[in-house]
Parts: sequence; structure tokens; C-alpha cells
Amino acid sequence: MFKRALICTDFKDGLYRFARFVPSLSASGLQQITFLHTVPVLEGQIPRESDKPFVEARERFAKLLGDVPAGVDVQVEVAWGKPVEHILSARKKYQSDVVFIGTAGDGLLKEKLFGSTPVSLCQQGNVALLILRPQLVSAFTEEELDLRARHLFRYLLLPYDGSEAGQAMLRQVKQLAADRPSGTLEKALLFTSIEEVARSSVLRDAKREEAAKNLEAAKRELEALGVKTDTMVAHGNAVTQALETAIDIDITAIATSSKSIGRLVELSVPSFTGDLLRRSWHPILFFPPS
Repeated sequence: MFKRALICTDFKDGLYRFARFVPSLSASGLQQITFLHTVPVLEGQIPRESDKPFVEARERFAKLLGDVPAGVDVQVEVAWGKPVEHILSARKKYQSDVVFIGTAGDGLLKEKLFGSTPVSLCQQGNVALLILRPQLVSAFTEEELDLRARHLFRYLLLPYDGSEAGQAMLRQVKQLAADRPSGTLEKALLFTSIEEVARSSVLRDAKREEAAKNLEAAKRELEALGVKTDTMVAHGNAVTQALETAIDIDITAIATSSKSIGRLVELSVPSFTGDLLRRSWHPILFFPPS
């Protein structure tokens, strides 16, 4: 699965707590883990590494990390300025293949007016993102977070409709599946939902049959890589059905991809991925569309 992670935190999102569980993260296949905290620069301020926020951030990471298992490379980066710029820079420096980031679940209009770090990374980055709800990570007990860190990518929900974005997501999941340690990506559920737009039962049955056929073809590809895979065709709003399914099936993350997330076209044509990102309490594993 993933081998090099960049975990970004503002110390308000709970993601810094993963620093206590480096051994657990390494059990999920990670061999290199970089923690990044970006300190805001106030107007007229000349930032220095000796300034209190910078020093305190490094000291906080040092206390959290404790013993690091042999074979795991852990780095800490503290920077001044805009988060997106430093995240992209650190990702390139450490060749991270997944970036952990928190999201507040802001509405679409607010994103357009004020911006969103996760959405900006979806648009600009060329790396997978694991997008987590800060409220959820913060509420975990240490025992729960330890278990979560071990099984972040154990059982993925893969919404797949055969579209270009869906194919991009599936292609990257297969690449990860081909080179993964035991205990990761054990299972996958290929999922699609058909919205009831036609009164004709013949047309509905035809759409369902076509969807099931597409899912079965993708299932064979994943099972050839040793991933136990099931399929499901639901009816109704795709996002609502996906979220309900994730709860019922014990999913650990929902994988998706999109070209339109956060763009102006989303104001008139809803994006499945954008809506999922704003509504889901499950971790979202976002793959770049190309």
C-alpha cells in the first residue's frame, strides 16, 4: 500500500495525535512518516526559527513521538506561511505518496469565497490524500486511535461507475494492491448507485444489469491481485447510498477521484466527490484524476 506519508496538522485538528502511534502506522505499511506544522505569519511579522510558536511546535512533536521502531524514518517539519505551499513543497522533498489532511467540511459557497486547504490540494496536488474529520480523530481514545492507525486502508469502499474519474481511481488502487504488505487492503467493495430517473422498469433493469456487469469486470481485476472484493448496486442518491453503505459494511475509508471538485462548475453541476467530502464522517482517500 502506501510507504511514505506526510501528516499535516495545525494542532487543532487532532491529526498530531498520530505521532503517538508511529508503530501502529508502520504496521499499516508506512516506512517513512513526516509530520508538518505550518505557523501562520501575522501582518508585518518577520518569522524566525527562534520564535516561540516555532520552538513550541518542535518541542511538542518531540514529546509526542517517543520511541520510533527500527526501519521507520520519521521527520518533523515546522514552517512559516501558507499551508498549501509548504505541503506541496514537503511532499516533493520527501516523495510522500499519501498526504494526511483534516477538513472542517465547509460548504461549497464558503470554499469559493475563502478557500479550502483540502480542496486546493485536490486541485493542485499529484498525490493521494487521506482526508479526515478533525472531530472524529480528536474524539478517539488512544486505544481506538491505535487500532485505526493500523487499519486505515484495510477495507475500502470504491464507488465505481465506469467514468473517467472512476477508472483513474480504480487504476491507482490496483497499483497499490500490487505492492502491499500483509494486513493492508484486505477487502474492497465496488459500489454504484442508480438514481431513479426513468419510469420504465425495462430501462431501469437494463441500467442495473449494465452497472452490475461493469462492477464484475472491475472485481475480477482486483481479485487477481489478491483483494477480496464484493459488488453492490444500490438505488437512489449516490452520495447518500455510499455513506449509508459505509456504515453498514464496516468500511475504513472511501476512495474517490474527481477533476471538478472545488471548481466553479460545481455550483451548477454537483460533484459526487465534492459532496462526499463535505458530508462524510468516514476518511476519504482521494486519488488525483491523472
